[in-house]
Amino acid sequence: MLLFWKVLLTEFIAEMGDKTQLMLVAMTSKYKMKDILLGTGVAILILNGLAVLAGGLVSEVIPTWLIRLIAAGAFLFFAVTTLKGEDDEEEVKDSGKGKIAALSVCSTFFVAELGDKTQLTAITFGANEGMEAALIVWLACSIGLFAADIIGMLVGYLLKNKMPEGVLNSVAFCIFFVFGILTLREGLEMLMGAGNVWVIGTTVAAAVIFAIVCLGLYRKKKAV
Repeated sequence: MLLFWKVLLTEFIAEMGDKTQLMLVAMTSKYKMKDILLGTGVAILILNGLAVLAGGLVSEVIPTWLIRLIAAGAFLFFAVTTLKGEDDEEEVKDSGKGKIAALSVCSTFFVAELGDKTQLTAITFGANEGMEAALIVWLACSIGLFAADIIGMLVGYLLKNKMPEGVLNSVAFCIFFVFGILTLREGLEMLMGAGNVWVIGTTVAAAVIFAIVCLGLYRKKKAV
């Protein structure tokens, strides 16, 4: 029992203020609570299962730089879709595509969390405690991570109810945009080396181009 609470609290503290927790705040602007809960829960169970039982095999097989670039793409994609606002959300629900919302949350959270400090925490506990304690470590890590992310989700819904219409979408866009660019830079640094002039140039260029594209989409939406 002591091990369970030690692992749970460690994982909970490690997730507080993390990018995936803030990502869930942003996701509340476009997804229902049940979809976020389901998608996040499934992703956490799978991630911690891989971390504890496979000892970080996923991180060793898939280059970390590639994981970061995929995560950057996911963040920027959600930044673009956030610009569509609530009208497009209704269209998605009416067309039946809202059924894949939980899967979208799950896959985005999964990629964003790969190689993160919370997964490394699970790997460390799994390696230290051995297979005999694998189930306890897995459950404790999953519950601790999920509890921290629930806080982020609830904050998001509270903001959604209190803020003027459209403000949370703007906040969500900024969160996804910043994380997308920062994660892109991390991936490029892992691939090319920190301080490489191409990393800086590519990151700045990507940020400028993305901002211009989003500005065009925003103006197009307002003109409709």
